[in-house]
Amino acid sequence: MTAFATTQPPFLFHAGTAPLLISFPHAGTHVPEALAARLTPKARQVPDTDWHLPILYGFARAMGASLLVATHSRYVIDLNRPPDGASLYPGRSVTALCPVDDFDGERIYLQAADEPAEAEIAARREAVWQPYHAKLAEELARIRAAHGVAMLWDAHSIRSVLPRFFEGRLPDLNLGTADGASSSPALAGELLDIAREAPGFSAVLNGRFKGGHITRAHGCPAEGVHAVQLEMTQCSYMQEALPFDYLPERAAQIQPTLERLLRATLDFAGRHIDRS
Repeated sequence: MTAFATTQPPFLFHAGTAPLLISFPHAGTHVPEALAARLTPKARQVPDTDWHLPILYGFARAMGASLLVATHSRYVIDLNRPPDGASLYPGRSVTALCPVDDFDGERIYLQAADEPAEAEIAARREAVWQPYHAKLAEELARIRAAHGVAMLWDAHSIRSVLPRFFEGRLPDLNLGTADGASSSPALAGELLDIAREAPGFSAVLNGRFKGGHITRAHGCPAEGVHAVQLEMTQCSYMQEALPFDYLPERAAQIQPTLERLLRATLDFAGRHIDRS
């Protein structure tokens, strides 16, 4: 049995003052040294990271948002997967709770014997997955108690062309509300209108990406918790290939739309509070 240990905290957290929590579950890059030694050279570069998203959303602190940022790579454990590893999209190709292959379908471990067994997966879940989700739940409960409503924005990004997961080129702004189960349809409609107005960018609601486990597990509109996932194309703000550089001029073109989306989310929360 291969043990799992890490010296890094499972997340970084900033407490805000507004009824909004932004989650970055795939922004982490840390892989413990002993685990990295079992990975292929390509996997050690953690190419499937949601690169630079906390920088892209840097304006959100001034809006009063709370920020929850993962530290560990999704190759350690995927925080946006159910703890039992059940598929979010049955019948479609997906990566696992503790992935053994990458977005190109290539193995990430040097040998099959290096892949994690159930005991190691359980250890990773206890050390990284559970603390992240516990903090998510704790902060949403705090926000709801303070404001009467809590808004969760789950921030993601992905390469614009990935044949394993979708045909052709992905729309730039992919809003997901689990087909309306995780957030008010009225809010989703407002957000889609804003996203479609972004000059030079395309948008869709509940298309290929409807929201992962975080959106589905933590969003409960009937209890005043509204969760929205935004899956962005990485070419909207960065280089999609090595060295995965952040492109400030490109990012500046999409940031006003991101800010409008978050403002609309907060405005929705304010209207909800006013009615309560």
